[in-house]
Amino acid sequence: MIDFEIIKNFYTQFLKNIDVLRQRINRPLTLTEKILYVHSALPTDPVRGRDFCFFYPDRVAMQDATAQMALLQFINSGKNQSAVPASVHCDHLILAEKGASEDIMNALQENHEVFEFLESACNKFGIDFWPPGVGIIHQILLENYLFPGGMIIGTDSHTVNGGGLAMIAIGVGGADAVDVMAGEPWELKMPKIIGVRLTGKLSGWASAKDVVLKLAGILTAKGGTDKIIEYFGEGCATLSCTGKATICNMGAEVGATTSIFPYDKSMSEYLKITNRDQIADIADSLSQDLQADDEILHNPEDYFDDVIEIDLSELKPHINGPFTPDRAHEISAMKKIAVEEKYPKKVSAVLIGSCTNSSYEDFSAVAEILKDAQEKGLTLKTGLLITPGSESIRHICEKEGLFATIKEAGGTLLSNACGPCIGQWKRPAKSGKNSIITTFNRNFAGRNDGNPLTHAFITSPELATALALNGKISFDPDKDTMTNDLGIEIKLSPPQKKQLPASPFPVSVPKRQKDDCEIKIDKNSTRLQLLASFPEMSPGDFDALKLLVKIKGKCTTDHISMAGLWLKYRGHLENISENLLLGAHNYFIREKGLTLNPETGEYEPIAFVAKYYKKKNISSIIVAEENYGEGSSREHAAMEPRFLGVKVVLAKSFARIHETNLKKQGILAVTFANKDDYKKIKETDTFRVSNIELLTPDQPLFIQIGHKNGKKDFIELRHSYNPLQAEWFKAGSALNYIRKRARKQSNADVFKIKLLK
Repeated sequence: MIDFEIIKNFYTQFLKNIDVLRQRINRPLTLTEKILYVHSALPTDPVRGRDFCFFYPDRVAMQDATAQMALLQFINSGKNQSAVPASVHCDHLILAEKGASEDIMNALQENHEVFEFLESACNKFGIDFWPPGVGIIHQILLENYLFPGGMIIGTDSHTVNGGGLAMIAIGVGGADAVDVMAGEPWELKMPKIIGVRLTGKLSGWASAKDVVLKLAGILTAKGGTDKIIEYFGEGCATLSCTGKATICNMGAEVGATTSIFPYDKSMSEYLKITNRDQIADIADSLSQDLQADDEILHNPEDYFDDVIEIDLSELKPHINGPFTPDRAHEISAMKKIAVEEKYPKKVSAVLIGSCTNSSYEDFSAVAEILKDAQEKGLTLKTGLLITPGSESIRHICEKEGLFATIKEAGGTLLSNACGPCIGQWKRPAKSGKNSIITTFNRNFAGRNDGNPLTHAFITSPELATALALNGKISFDPDKDTMTNDLGIEIKLSPPQKKQLPASPFPVSVPKRQKDDCEIKIDKNSTRLQLLASFPEMSPGDFDALKLLVKIKGKCTTDHISMAGLWLKYRGHLENISENLLLGAHNYFIREKGLTLNPETGEYEPIAFVAKYYKKKNISSIIVAEENYGEGSSREHAAMEPRFLGVKVVLAKSFARIHETNLKKQGILAVTFANKDDYKKIKETDTFRVSNIELLTPDQPLFIQIGHKNGKKDFIELRHSYNPLQAEWFKAGSALNYIRKRARKQSNADVFKIKLLK
């Protein structure tokens, strides 16, 4: 658990560092700058959007799907203890099917060896272990570990949830986590800062979720790339701490590095009710330093790179989708839009919860709406699935009767886990076009139930409940009425929800042992596999690259490395590599996940063709369009192509986390200097990258494209490699580089890995 003495010492140092910052920089500071600079390894005032900086985060967090590969890499780091406090949370490997109790038991049985490996590795390396059923990583962090002014990185893109407690919380790949656990500074390009001024106060059916749903429509899915969103203004104080966390959580959907709110009374109250009174007392005394300086609040345009204004009083309920979280609509417009776009109007399922919306406040709103509906003679028109964020939330909601109301109305309680949000949903067969309503954060095609024709719409718990009662995606509870069982026209009342429960959260404690245990991996396992190091860079690998696939349109990490049933192979690189780009659209054919095999002349699975090239010692290249790698932090989307012999990914642009993951794994991540050059790539082309051994910051690279007809094209490439990242590339991966350094610095004790028979 969190050590209060460590936090107390942090705040003492925080105050001293803020004083030094003011003298050194001599200008007003945003909250983002205060926290980043306090955690910076070098005393500089970097240029936003240009300079790479090194930071020392306070914590590392990992969820079970990403922790497997992170810990397998840490085994190869040469270290025998995590250098910073760290935790692993088992929330992804629980399939939602029948209900909480049965689903947890099935998960424990099916994933026993993975959970055993994670727990043994945590014990070995001094990491807190949170077993299955305790809760979703981001809610456990919010309830137990996070503190205002701190900095945490987590191997999940929605680590950004922590900004709701005035903490810089950033999603990263597993290799980044390994760096920090190995005692290395963590590298990040200094983000630009978008200031979002909130004024007014929410009313009616509008909720905190609508703030970020509206913002997603403004910024689009890549508008926040390499930027931090800092909220300010009098409207912030009207939102609950968990409401702020919801807004920050979904900042990942606009590509933001993270989002953050200033410290205020709602956060103090949340800290106290989650048994962190001592932290609240200190943070209260430092409240002026846990927000942007006054000059910035008065003249934000002079200090933020962009300023967006949202009046909460004017904000209307939103519904975003389908297929992308930045397709934003006010619910009042959906009647017209649904007809024009031919969306399935009937709601086939409603899902409430996930790391985005599973707080006490959320479920109190759901219960109040259902109670109001019951009193007015209305019943659910579709199935309602509920995912609590943690066992603490479940306990409190059971105690106060909220879940009894939900179950009495016909809702089903699932386990305290990610479940349908990440595709862990064994949905009864549902083929063809249909619409579902969720309170999740992402709605890519096929993400929730595996059916690419399912139209998933994202909204708030309040609106989701109203739509479950009405059964149509276009129902506007602000204006529309429903007919009850007696034939009477009824209008739902907006909920008067409660932000916090009456009594404190129950105390939660992770599993933690300090002994010289062995790490348990079955040598015959199909789920876990020790990692072999990737080979060092060889210039010859870039002389005759073959096109593995030219991807058309959106290509998220879900397209590159699917979740769902593939989650079971997250600790076995060879097996999970079979899913490489199964969801990607090949530019040259209509089918997904296929590419041309030059030997057979047939279109075959991309992983199969990649293995063919690898067996022939032929390196390959992937070509893609905008924002390649949008979505999850999963580094498997970078490790799989690396494992299968891909040396270059050439895109029009990258999502931040995925670009870093590619660099960490030794793949050359480059972009077109002229995006129209994408059109020059033909299906049977070969490629040669010039002077790859001279990879230097700010210097372009060039690639020669050889066409089948003998003609050649020469195009210019851009890259963002700094000197350190260039060293990763030459070493074959960041882990190779770290291990070499570790060997030079010390002869670390070799620990035992138990290979079971």
